[in-house]
This record gives sequence, structure tokens and C-alpha cells, in this order.
Amino acid sequence: MLDRRTHDLTDGAPGVPSVWRAPGMPALLGSTGLGFAGVSLLMPVAPLWVLDGGADELGAGVVNAVMMLCTVVAQLLVGRTLRRIGWRRTLVLGAVLLGAPAPAHLLTDDVRAVTALAAIRGLGFGIITVCGATGVAALVEPARRGRAVGAYGLAIAAPQFLLIPIAPWLAESVGYWLVFTAAAIPLAAVALVPSVARALHTHDVPGAGATPSGPPADPARLRRALTGPIAALLAITSAGGAVLTFTPSLAPDPAVVVVALLAFTGASAFCRWAFGGFADRRGAAPAIAPLLLLGAAGLAAIGAGTASDSDTAAGALLIGGMLTLGVAYGGLQNLTLVHAFTAAGEDARSTVGTAWNVGFDAGTGLGALAAGAVAASTSYTLAYAVLAAVTALVGLAWIIADRKA
Repeated sequence: MLDRRTHDLTDGAPGVPSVWRAPGMPALLGSTGLGFAGVSLLMPVAPLWVLDGGADELGAGVVNAVMMLCTVVAQLLVGRTLRRIGWRRTLVLGAVLLGAPAPAHLLTDDVRAVTALAAIRGLGFGIITVCGATGVAALVEPARRGRAVGAYGLAIAAPQFLLIPIAPWLAESVGYWLVFTAAAIPLAAVALVPSVARALHTHDVPGAGATPSGPPADPARLRRALTGPIAALLAITSAGGAVLTFTPSLAPDPAVVVVALLAFTGASAFCRWAFGGFADRRGAAPAIAPLLLLGAAGLAAIGAGTASDSDTAAGALLIGGMLTLGVAYGGLQNLTLVHAFTAAGEDARSTVGTAWNVGFDAGTGLGALAAGAVAASTSYTLAYAVLAAVTALVGLAWIIADRKA
């Protein structure tokens, strides 16, 4: 057991450095972690800020939905931006757009102003996410890409694990000023940009000063390759968007909320990393359908918790559901990206990175918006029941497609 664990951590090949130490990876992972730290602080707190300012659940959902919409818009433009101004300037632009608007929340809790700030942050987030996913695929060879994606996933999930659960508590117990000031931390990533740009230049990554090589990807083949993993990603990230936006409103006890969010983000962080080795050894596809069904079960438990009359039962269902959903949320983020890279081929790395990130953030925004709309007109119970049903249906579609293949 120890030998296998050592094999996974060192990537298994004598004389080959761990993916964590590959040239450019420490700086890329560090800049990614700083970017996601800023997002993790504001994902649950910005909606809470406008709720305290008098907005309803739909207004709170719109804040994160607009951020994700602008994230998707930026992601679609990142390739063109990289070609025009290069990796160095593009990464700096992303860090500034993501971090600089955060302290401005202190000026107003009006939902329109906060939504405008979310739009600017979304543009920066879109740049950071596409550059991260594309960069990690370029810096490590395909045979170890599952582990590299796992390391990248841990760099994303670690700040979520640490900051998402505690951010609402800090805002309400210490003050919103602390969260909004700390959320400017993506600006620190500017110092890491030169190291990332140099490493990508040596790997001849387009936008880093090199010219693209290889034949263009076939659009029809790409569509076929990406449909399945992006559908799975949309389903699970819609669930994630809902829980990250509304969990602080699901339980009256702040301790239950903190524990539930810790369960979700902790399980997600561990599984984003742990499934990397699994994907390298056995392939990504076999675990996607089971994780979708597991995520649906977690969502159903959360919905049942919101309907319970017992505070004890409600808290247990919420925490258990969040833990279960976190396993699926983290695992599927790794597996869908690895599967998409494998199915689409090396010539489509940039397209896959963009499509995956668009799917991730579109799902997050849709989940926040849809759950907010349903909760505002009916209840959180129905909102989570709908999310559970959609996730289960996508899981069943994966099973049917696998049997036909």
C-alpha cells in the first residue's frame, strides 16, 4: 500500500520529477490558487451582501449568474487575446480584473452595483480559468495528465475548502470589510506571471511567443468528443452553483452552514486530486456515470433537509448531502477534463480548455440563477429536487450511451 501511494505521489517513473515540480507548474498552480481564493471569498458573500441590502433570492442568484456569464464571454475571447498580447499580459489582465473590483463592494450593497462588479470580476475569472486549464495540459505530457489535472484541481479546490465555509462567518461575525479587502488577493498573482510565461514559451504554446503546430482539429469530431463530458460537467456544476450561492441561507445555525460547506469543499478538494491517478490508470469514462448518480443522491438529501421540520434531521441531511455531492463535484471536474483531452486529441488542447471552462462556469451560473428563481417562487426543496433529477438523467444518459458503444 505504501509503495502504491508513493508511486502515485511521485508519478511513478524513476528520474521523472513530480508534476508538482515540472517547470512552470508551481507558478501556474500558485497563480491559479490566488485567483480562486478571491472567487471563493466572494462566491457566497456577494449574494449575502445583497440579501442584507434588501434583494430577494432571485437578485442574489443573479449576482453569481452574471459573474459566470461574463466569465464565459471572456473564456470565448481568451484564445484571440493570447494571440494578440501574449500570455504575460493576458494573465496580468486577468489578475487585475478579478482582484481590483473586490474592495469596491464596500461602497454599496445595491444589487445593480454589486452585479456590475461581478461582471468585471467574471471577465478576469474567465481569463484565469482558460489559461490555467490550457497551461497545465501543455506543461505535462499526456501520460501524466491525469495527475497534472489533479494537482491543478487541488490548487483550485484548496482555497475553496478553506475560504468558502468561513467567508460568510467572517462577513457576519467580523465584518464584510475584511472579506472584501481580502478578496483582492488575485492581484498577488501578477508576481508569478513571468515564470508561467517563460515555461509556456519553452513548450511552444501558442500565445507564449511560439507559433501553433499540427493540423487544425475537425469540428465534427470535436463536437462528438466533447458532448458527453461537457453535459456531465454542466449537470454537476449547476448543482455546485446552487450550493455555493444559497447554502448560507439553508440553515439558521451558522455552525451547521460552516460544517456543511467544509464537507462539500473538503470532499471536492480531495476528489479533484485523488481521481487524477485513477484516470491515468483506468481511464476517466468508467467513473463519470456513477459519480453523476451519487451527486443526484446528494442533491436529493439537501432538498429533503430543507423540507424537514426537525433541526437535527435537517442539519444531518444537509451535511450528508453536501459531503456526497462534494465527492461527485470534485471527481467529475477532474474526470470530465481528462476525458475531454483524451477524446479530442492533442491538436485540440486549446479548444478543449476553453470548452471545458465555458461548461464549468455556464453550469455554475445557470445553477445559481435557476435555483434562485425556483426558490423565490416556490421553495429550496423544489429547487434541489429539480437539480437532482437533471443530474440523475444525465447519469442515465451516460449509462445508455456506454451500452450502445
